[in-house]
Amino acid sequence: MKKSLIAVAAALAFASSASWAQQVLRLSHNAAPGNPKAEASLKFAQLVAEKTAGRVKIEVGGNAQFGDDAESLTNMRLGTLAFSTNSQGATSGVVPQFSVIGLPFLFRDLNHAYKVVDGPIGEKLNELAKAKGLVVLALWDNGIRHTSNNKRPIVKPEDLAGIKVRTPPDPITLDIFKALGANPGPLAFSELYIALQQGVFDGQENPLMNIYSSKVYEVQKYISLTGHKYETTPLLASKMIWDTIKPADQQAIREAAIEAGRFNRQMSLAADADLRKKLTDAGVKINEVDQAAFAAKTKPVYDKWAKQYPDLVKLIVTEAAK
Repeated sequence: MKKSLIAVAAALAFASSASWAQQVLRLSHNAAPGNPKAEASLKFAQLVAEKTAGRVKIEVGGNAQFGDDAESLTNMRLGTLAFSTNSQGATSGVVPQFSVIGLPFLFRDLNHAYKVVDGPIGEKLNELAKAKGLVVLALWDNGIRHTSNNKRPIVKPEDLAGIKVRTPPDPITLDIFKALGANPGPLAFSELYIALQQGVFDGQENPLMNIYSSKVYEVQKYISLTGHKYETTPLLASKMIWDTIKPADQQAIREAAIEAGRFNRQMSLAADADLRKKLTDAGVKINEVDQAAFAAKTKPVYDKWAKQYPDLVKLIVTEAAK
């Protein structure tokens, strides 16, 4: 009798511990500490722990600690990585339709971009991502992008002639800079600083927050406020792993993704205004451009992508015009 009571107690203890077993999941990103992507990733991990009462723990690996963006996408599709606050450019390598968010000069400002991507276009992209083994939990912010280089200030499109510009591995960004007369080439963000330092590229394009947090300004003389495109930071989940998470915890994680996304966007909005002075103080020469001239030069980009994804381009252009 005593042995059977001990066995029952042991079984209950095991069941109790099993029911409270913590699910530990990794999240990868490529940003430096202080970047809105990095800070919001930590916020997301904190919120997931709170909203799941500790049942789910997110381990965050920044600065490409768990792999760069492309590797993270592969690992999520294989089911060996749970989450990534990835880049729009790399994501478009798996889900090409993500590129249309980056159509040139599509959005007036950040708030306009947020309103559009949170609507039907975001829902459509999530459908397309699921077919590739990814779940879009939220579209965070990666800013309106500008151009830096070591040759000269870019005031008109002709100033880009012959300049070697690093872009993300994103076909629409390559199309934009080809249309503007530059000599663009793709490279992983984690390799950008060294490539600029060694003169592999003359310049690059990024939002000011990325230029500042990753110290790109240390190896660039000029920043021209081209504002040529907007990019999101897709917070993605591996569908293979996502399907193993209990529905209640899935809901909690989705809520955490949206809440951390608001935090990310607030940081981005504040940074965009503040960083011009910081970068100028650091010795970089910043100039405005005639955006109308740049927009006119990039019209062929719309024509090309409208042929490839007519319904999607029509949808995003229509939503942006509201």
